This record gives sequence, structure tokens and C-alpha cells, in this order.
Amino acid sequence: MSAVDLQNYIRDIPDFPEPGIIFRDITPLLKDHGAFRHVVEQMAEEARSSKTEAIVGIESRGFIFGCPVALELGVPFIPVRKPGKLPSERMSVEYSLEYGDSQLDIHQDALKPGQRAFIIDDLLATGGTALATAKLVELVGGKVAGFAFAIELSALEGRKTLESYDIATLLRY
Repeated sequence: MSAVDLQNYIRDIPDFPEPGIIFRDITPLLKDHGAFRHVVEQMAEEARSSKTEAIVGIESRGFIFGCPVALELGVPFIPVRKPGKLPSERMSVEYSLEYGDSQLDIHQDALKPGQRAFIIDDLLATGGTALATAKLVELVGGKVAGFAFAIELSALEGRKTLESYDIATLLRY
């Protein structure tokens, strides 16, 4: 597929989830086979170049992109979930969001010691969720090989939060 202008596949929803916020809706991208394939291929290339050994997807939209990338590369997919969703022994990290505190979990046996994990999500905003995920990868003995995001909201400076990691984004606002 030739170059794709991803901005044509992102719908802006003003005042969602609250007044003053512009929500970047990826569902038009997901409805278009070619655009969705383009994003998966770009993320897979970033992950491949990082010599990843596993893909970590952040709940929930990170699963949408992370699973096909893992299949493309022939590596395991590791879910990072919200509290109470993982059935086995897990590690947890609490972190702050712009509107409160949250928690993420990963299975304790998700990664082997030193295993290189590439983290995928749909959006980089402040970087808090991504940083919490990196801490989880490291807590279970993995090494963060890098990050890929479909969209980056650069005004929120999430890249600064993740400055010690390699980051790829496909579309910046």
C-alpha cells in the first residue's frame, strides 16, 4: 500500500468526554482495511527494528493494534489490563492520570528475564499510562524495546515522560 494520510481516518469529536476536549476517534481507521493494515505494518516495522521478542498491548485499544503486530512478527502478545481482569498472579502499578489515579496489571510470568518487549497503544497523551506499562514490563524482568502509538497529542508532552525510551508515532496533533 502506498503512503496513507492517517488524518483522513481520524474523526474529531468535540467536547468528549468532557467540554473542551477533542476526542480523536480511531473507529473510521479501523473500518478501512487498507488504512488499518498500514498502521499495523508501520508498527510491526518499528517493533521489528527494535529486535522485540514480545508485544505488550495496553488495554484496550492497544490490543486492537498489538495483536495483529504480534501475529505479523510471530512473537507473543502480552496484555496489560485494568485491575481485576487478570486471573493469575500479577504485578500492579498505580499511576496518576490528568483526572485521577489508576492502576494497571500484568501477569508475573508474562515475560522471561531480559526478554525485549515492545509496547503498543493507540494514543500518546501525557505518557502516564505508557510509563506505568514500562514499569510493569521492568518489574516482571523484561526490557522495554520501545513504543509505538498511532496518534501523539504533542501539546500534552507525553514524549518527555518517556524520554528514556525509543518512541514511534504515526500521526501527531
